[in-house]
Order: sequence, then structure tokens, then C-alpha cells
Amino acid sequence: MTSHTAHRHQQVALWLIVVLLAVIATVLIVERDDRYAGPAAYAQGLAGAPIGARGIFMMPAQLSPSTYGLFMIDVDAGTVWCYEYVSGKRKLRLAAARSWIFDRYLEEYNVVDVTPAEVAKLVETQRSQRMRLPELLRTEPESLQPPPQ
Repeated sequence: MTSHTAHRHQQVALWLIVVLLAVIATVLIVERDDRYAGPAAYAQGLAGAPIGARGIFMMPAQLSPSTYGLFMIDVDAGTVWCYEYVSGKRKLRLAAARSWIFDRYLEEYNVVDVTPAEVAKLVETQRSQRMRLPELLRTEPESLQPPPQ
């Protein structure tokens, strides 16, 4: 085989790779049809679900400087649970589980610094000061007012 023929075959192979990559990219971009991918293959078929997140979701997490785990959230049942990865045994261990169904009705529980009531008072104070700002600017001495433009 001559150098020219080998170069020609290499060029054809490169163009074939480009075309195949373009086809693959097109397939990945175009909306999938259930004929090609099973209905539960992609996140329990949530692609067509209304916005509002239903089902079970998972998130990997670092539980401590040397411990990793996995949080699972069941939005429909209102529960969250956590698995800890035990590296020595190469297994998952259920670390915690909780329902938040009734938690959302609590207004103040185990708050450390600022309570929700204090936040509400701060917001009210800030809003009243903001509403008084034009009045304060009108009554300030001329030395504190911005120069006219």
C-alpha cells in the first residue's frame, strides 16, 4: 500500500468516526421515545411529570470528614433516611430515618440563635424604616442630602 492510499484510508476512517459521533449526539439530544428506552429507565419516568417533584430522590453526602453516605428522600411519603457507607465492610448501614409530616407544623423548636418571632420583628422594623426613608431624606439637613444633578 502506498503512502497516498494509506493516508486516504485514514481520512475515510476519521470522517466515519465524525459521522458516528454526530449520530450519537443527535440521539442523545433528541427527546427519547418509550419505544427506545423503557418507561422506568430514566428516573422513574419523571421527564414528563409536572413540576413539583414526586417520587424518591437520592443525594450522596459527606457525613463527617472521613465518612460518606447517601440521603434518600421520599417526597410522597414525607420521609428522609440516610445510609452510611462502611468502607471496611463495603456495605451500606442505615444511619437515620425520619418523617417530616408533622415537623412542618412546628413554629419554634430547637432554635439556637434567632427565633422566627425575632426574625419577623426584624423584618417589620426594616420595612418600616424603608417606608420612612423618603420622609427622612426630606427632613435631613442640606449637608447630608445628595447634590442635585
